[in-house]
Amino acid sequence: MAAVAVNGLKLGTTSQAYLEGKAVSDTKVLISDLCRQFYNLGWVSGTGGSITIKVHDDSIPKPEQLVVMSPSGVQKERMVPEDMYVLSPNGSVLCTPSPKPYPHKPPKCSDCGPLFMKNVAKRRLILRREMSRNLSYKAYEMRNAGAVIHSHGMESCLVTMINPNAKEFRITHMEMIKGIKGHGYYDELVVPIIENTAYEYELTESLAKAIEAYPKTTAVLVRNHGIYIWGDSWINAKTQAECYHYLFEAAIKLHQLGLDPTTPNHGPIKQNVKGVSGSGICRNVSVNAGNAASDNKSEPSRRCIVLDIEGTTTPISFVTDVLFPYARNNVGRHLSATYDTEETQDDIKLLRFQVQEDLEKGVAGAVPIPSDDAGKEEVVEALVANVDSMIKADRKITALKQLQGHIWRTGFEKNELTGVVFDDVPEALKKWHDSGIKVYIYSSGSRLAQRLIFGNSNYGDLREYLSGFFDTTVGNKRESSSYAEIVQSVGVDKPSEVLFVTDVFQEAAAAKAAGLEVIVSIRPGNGALPENHGFKTITSFLEV
Repeated sequence: MAAVAVNGLKLGTTSQAYLEGKAVSDTKVLISDLCRQFYNLGWVSGTGGSITIKVHDDSIPKPEQLVVMSPSGVQKERMVPEDMYVLSPNGSVLCTPSPKPYPHKPPKCSDCGPLFMKNVAKRRLILRREMSRNLSYKAYEMRNAGAVIHSHGMESCLVTMINPNAKEFRITHMEMIKGIKGHGYYDELVVPIIENTAYEYELTESLAKAIEAYPKTTAVLVRNHGIYIWGDSWINAKTQAECYHYLFEAAIKLHQLGLDPTTPNHGPIKQNVKGVSGSGICRNVSVNAGNAASDNKSEPSRRCIVLDIEGTTTPISFVTDVLFPYARNNVGRHLSATYDTEETQDDIKLLRFQVQEDLEKGVAGAVPIPSDDAGKEEVVEALVANVDSMIKADRKITALKQLQGHIWRTGFEKNELTGVVFDDVPEALKKWHDSGIKVYIYSSGSRLAQRLIFGNSNYGDLREYLSGFFDTTVGNKRESSSYAEIVQSVGVDKPSEVLFVTDVFQEAAAAKAAGLEVIVSIRPGNGALPENHGFKTITSFLEV
């Protein structure tokens, strides 16, 4: 093999030795084994499908690691390591497999692979070069992936055919959703669907747009074709691929039974406003779930309602007089008892970063946290002092909220805490749920804390009426970009299809700026609103 260039540097014999070294060789063997498994699962039958994996090397940054790719148009179950392509970080071919005797076809790098082929018509080659990156490389480039799997599994095709106009696949309240990065059992999984094309490389632009439009997705469906799935590593990509295929099959079977996989209780599929049976799985028509007002005018068309907690679903006094003191009084005991666990070490790591930033900014109450070498007791003492100061200042920071959630979890498990919601909340949640409206929570408290409050409330477990939870990981509640991110996650066609209910004027203003409908909650103990604030107000959810 002639010397080639990587990152502008010409590779000589040393680099060729690297290309033929153990790390690359092991990755080739791994892809051969995985393709045999995927063939048995029906994902890469008929020579279709592919897998690419970055060659892991701790000494090389992930964006600069080489990529090994399975070839196109071959029997995937019969591949051997020598059949693989090796690509540079920018997608150019570094190593090509040798041709096999008849009846095998000459080796070909997949259209999922590099877009620089010598035996392609000039017109198509120019088009490909203008696109700059291939399909798999869009996931590497835009999401820093470690592996990409392209499956032609039957489930991934059929699920896109249920509604030919749908732009998304949706499902919620299924255990396997937990296997998808960034999702939990109560979350709604949304996967974008793009249209198929005559040539696979022509999907590049629409795939890139889908990845950009859905920042939380780790997969893109191609109608009547298959699915692209990526992960931080080959293990993560494979695990997610298995979960996606399971969820697609479950959704198809639920649809066959006339059940809606997009609702928490998976009840019967409802008719939409045009009288056409909605699939639930892949729905592209906004449902008007509003009620007629007394003046014969319709309420705004709402597909989703997003609720704040403190001062909206729950008295402020419960948070300030019960939850905060419990966390403050038990932080030392919690840290000492769980100090060596991975979870608490992660909490401590986040707090160290936050405290270091606070010290650099001169934040009042911040005290240095000694290194682990100083001993557990000294570290815990410093952590308690910082957490106490953060709680007193009611700071909306992830490091504090995550630790509080873990402390409160212990309190709920020991029945030392019970979540409190206003009397009208359970009835309203059930009414909205039965009307087909999806309800989400957005609070500065962690998602864990939110689930604990609604899962252990004074009215029992209310989580069956909730479709998901958002916290400050999507952004500050007083920034409009946070609400734009939520709109993308819940998958509505227009921001106005989302109603946000809060007691805080600044949050209401931020949500309105993002295009959401907004109502301000007036509850006992809430702070005063500015004069002429301009928002509709309610004193009970039953008014919505």
